[in-house]
Amino acid sequence: MDGSNFNQIRPVFSIGQHDSDRDQPLDDLQYGQLLNAGVNFVTAPITNKHFHARVKDLVSQHLAKAKQNAVSLADAVVPPLTPKDTSLFPSHAVTTYIAYASPWIDLASTDPVIASVSRQVLNLEIAYANFCGVRSIIVPGPRRDASRNGGNQGIAQYARAVLEAMNIASRLNFIVHVPMYREPGLEETVELLSTLSEEPHPEGSKEIDIYSAWDSWHSVRTICEYNMRLFVAIRVPRALPEKALQDKWFAEPLHFLSVSGNAFQKNKAGHPALPRAHQDMIFNYMRLKNAPWLLLSDVGPDPASLTAEAQRQAVSLANQVPTAADFPALGDSSAQLSTDSLKSFRAYVVYLKWLEMQQRPLSYLEQTTLTSFQDWLQSPLQPLSDNLESATYEVFEGDPVKYNQYEAACTEALAEWHQLGRATSSANGAVVIAVVGSGRGPLVTRALKASEATGVPVQVWAVEKNPNAYVYLLRQNEMIWGGKVTVVKTDMRSWKGPLVSGTPDDNPVYGKVDILVSELLGSFADNELSPECLDGVQHVLAPGGISIPESYTAHMSPIATPRIYADLLTRVPTEPNAFDTPWVVRLFALDFAAVRVPDHPRFQQAWEFSHPVPEATLRQIETRRAGGVMGGGGGSMGGAVGANDHNSRFCHLTFVCRTRGVIHGLAGYFESVLYAPQTGGKEKVEISTHPELIDRKSKDMISWFPIFFPIKQPIYYPADTELEVTMWRQTDDSRVWYEWLIEAHAWVSETQRIKVASSDLCSSRKVACLM
Repeated sequence: MDGSNFNQIRPVFSIGQHDSDRDQPLDDLQYGQLLNAGVNFVTAPITNKHFHARVKDLVSQHLAKAKQNAVSLADAVVPPLTPKDTSLFPSHAVTTYIAYASPWIDLASTDPVIASVSRQVLNLEIAYANFCGVRSIIVPGPRRDASRNGGNQGIAQYARAVLEAMNIASRLNFIVHVPMYREPGLEETVELLSTLSEEPHPEGSKEIDIYSAWDSWHSVRTICEYNMRLFVAIRVPRALPEKALQDKWFAEPLHFLSVSGNAFQKNKAGHPALPRAHQDMIFNYMRLKNAPWLLLSDVGPDPASLTAEAQRQAVSLANQVPTAADFPALGDSSAQLSTDSLKSFRAYVVYLKWLEMQQRPLSYLEQTTLTSFQDWLQSPLQPLSDNLESATYEVFEGDPVKYNQYEAACTEALAEWHQLGRATSSANGAVVIAVVGSGRGPLVTRALKASEATGVPVQVWAVEKNPNAYVYLLRQNEMIWGGKVTVVKTDMRSWKGPLVSGTPDDNPVYGKVDILVSELLGSFADNELSPECLDGVQHVLAPGGISIPESYTAHMSPIATPRIYADLLTRVPTEPNAFDTPWVVRLFALDFAAVRVPDHPRFQQAWEFSHPVPEATLRQIETRRAGGVMGGGGGSMGGAVGANDHNSRFCHLTFVCRTRGVIHGLAGYFESVLYAPQTGGKEKVEISTHPELIDRKSKDMISWFPIFFPIKQPIYYPADTELEVTMWRQTDDSRVWYEWLIEAHAWVSETQRIKVASSDLCSSRKVACLM
């Protein structure tokens, strides 16, 4: 291996082994052999064949009596477990097992006897596994999905049984084992109890609906109310489905990728290998903070081979004299078969270990910041009402991309200042730059660098309301900037401008600013009140002066985020406004519901703000504040004079969804033009969090995570649905908040569509941003 790759970090594969024919847990020696082979965990059945036979006899006798008497009998009652029914007992090793519920029960049976007995068996197994110390249990999923011939009833029965089991074992994690889609041959092969029933069995459709298995899982987790202890394990098919379905599963609480021998191919050397598409899918899933574990299913080895290998090693280690048993006759092939079984299994493990090293290494930012912040909800900052801590500023300053773009914008503006014939507001011809909301001063440093690079003299003013950051700025000016900067402690909206002569208390004369530089943008561009702040300080800007940034736009797209929705549900008891809060979050385990079609992109612009605002708007603001004009829009709705009405916004957007799915809210992003050069045909200097444009405009920028607007109830929608999103930016002159509504419409003919679902009108007014 190349020494330069030695310290590179990649996601780690946790590899497990599952044998669907095994009816009792491995003993310590067998388990040790699997651990030596490179396996991290194994599955263990809770009950055995003896219990299976007892239950089958019980069901057969009950059904026979019911048929003979032609009357309803009392429900069949499964008797308690006996030592003959299980080989699972409390031990130190049992806490490392992943328990596997009996695959022969049919929780989704349309026969009430079968369904009842299956539910009893599951509850017995769950309770006993919980007693033994097992921490997680896999429950085989339903073998048929929702359909007209009993599938809907079956899925509801199945989900209700899982919910009941979760209440019985309140500390166990439950993992529902389902196929990625209903590929033939991907199911459990053991016969279900339903085969004992004479009730007609629903026949599956000959056509494969690749979304039906996901549908079933969605129904189960919905009925289980998105419980944080409920996970899904997906069986990886031989032929992978379309990327849209893979993305749906990516967003789910995925615990295992179950890979059987059918998914592998033989390479040129005859060793097992996964096709390239499978490798790419696994690599993608492994970037999740809680990456799924890989479960090798039914690829060996059998328990006998594990025992034989353990005995062989024991002989070797003890240096004992070999016996005749160690040299079987040529006709006795069992020992050779056992060795081959273990060797074959090791080939799969070795391949997965090799595949682990083929992943793209985690970047420095992924290791230190981005992975840990995946899907972690943060309340938006309120910089106007709160004084930020130094550590918060330090996080912002750790992004060189943003500040490089700001420096480039300042450089372009200064470079063409005189070429455009712009006057300056200083007596000595220097361009006056004010960094408003300067924090700890990173933009001040970049403005000075731009001046040095262009040779254009500047006067720099740093305006900051945070008294603690003000102290730091004074120190920076003394230690770093050489006294070139004038530091002012005030709210930018109260600043009167650069002091030209006199003192603040004795005949002060204030000048104007040529360039206003600010970093007030939030995850949705305007959600940290950049428009209100820049309106308030615009009075110091000279005629013809410029603002950096000069404009910014908000963008959004509907998404599915089951993990975040489940997180929000747990917060509601202590945070009643959890679903009314726009959250800042590094969205990762998500599925974008919309597709790009003509006139309806996947990400759409909500609105735009530009600076400086027209003088007529400023005059209107002052008139309203003086009581000369009654406001309209958001201002009048709030009962205020409407001085901030010009910053209220409204949008109505339509998104097209090709496949059926579910959405939990809206993902918000922004783009900003920092400066648009007017000479030389140069490109605009921009920053962006727009997923489709960030790499072109500000690659690797991490200063802003997306914003998430949740809805209280998820919206399930059919294929070919149009999602209509309506959003308002509201204000009452002292606060700013958002309101949002999502409606799903399905076309029933070429000219008619109907509404199939709608969210409540959500509002962040109770957690509004204070002006």
